[in-house]
Amino acid sequence: MKNYIIAEIGTSHQGDFTKAKKLIDAAANSGADCVKFQWVYAKEILHPKTGFVDLPTGKIPLYNRFLQLEVKKSFYKKCRDYAHSKNLDFGCSPFGIKSLRQLVAINPDMIKIASPELNHFPMLEELCKLQKKRKIKIPVILSSGVSKLEDIKKALDIFEKNNQKETVSLLHCVTSYPAPEEDYNLKVLENLKNQFDVKLGISDHSLNPIIVPLTGYLTGSRIVEKHITLSNETEGLDDPVALNPENFKKMVETLRSFEGESKEKILEYLENNFGKEKIALVLGTGEKKLAKAEEANYTRTNRSIHFMKDLKAGTKIKKSHISILRTEKVLTPGISPEFYEQVLGKKLKTDVEDGEGLLWEHLL
Repeated sequence: MKNYIIAEIGTSHQGDFTKAKKLIDAAANSGADCVKFQWVYAKEILHPKTGFVDLPTGKIPLYNRFLQLEVKKSFYKKCRDYAHSKNLDFGCSPFGIKSLRQLVAINPDMIKIASPELNHFPMLEELCKLQKKRKIKIPVILSSGVSKLEDIKKALDIFEKNNQKETVSLLHCVTSYPAPEEDYNLKVLENLKNQFDVKLGISDHSLNPIIVPLTGYLTGSRIVEKHITLSNETEGLDDPVALNPENFKKMVETLRSFEGESKEKILEYLENNFGKEKIALVLGTGEKKLAKAEEANYTRTNRSIHFMKDLKAGTKIKKSHISILRTEKVLTPGISPEFYEQVLGKKLKTDVEDGEGLLWEHLL
């Protein structure tokens, strides 16, 4: 069976349409099936107090770094049209309700829910509502990095209760940049297939172009997403861990050459080129659990409820008081977004600070 190969451009274009076209060209020349972008509004992702990031130019607030990644809606339309002119699908990741609605409005070929947004349950609910209004449903790909089995189940349950599970595919992922190949535990694909009965693939943040994608194909992956960049030396957020055009093409050609081959032949190639011990580590145990490289990020990289202003005890919580955000660097994580509607209208027991994660003990 053929792989569906996604060249993740993300924000590597840095708002420059000429660069975006070069990245799309590189993806087309590699033999990819789809290019994927990220529709970024900083306020949908982070709180301004989330902490700092080190750049070659110095330390800046991480929130400001995401502000730099914002582009106009027309930019994505042009990228979609150019991708289609190159016979590529156009996919994109939204990061909140606003970007989701705008994305659906331009009719992408695929919507990707990134790993940190797997538990952005209000956004998933909104996606299902928007799909119900359409005669043609947009395929949805969920990524499952920095997640546990129960997180995946809760996300898929939303689509199932809305009779939209048939639109959904699931990517196994390790949310670490770069991710060690040995953390990928690719036998887990067989476990996920048995548990959820959806089409499976891999979102790969490891540096090698072959090991994880081909080992994943061995264990049932039929979708591969990997970052592409024109150069690993440029300043795109994910450029250091992306594949340059030469290596991206090498990945595609290798995967295509093994499509339909026996498992024995694929395993023989992998073990001969990377060693039996290495491949055994990459295959792992098959038990779905947080990878070592991402354990510390659980509750910080994925979403929780945060206060958006200083509030006094006795205040009734309104929508304008809270937001569903990644905690990231220095703030305290809040409770799960699944309780967003439940906390609206509740009174505060204590004073709270702007940016603080909302906890049950804050509430009367």
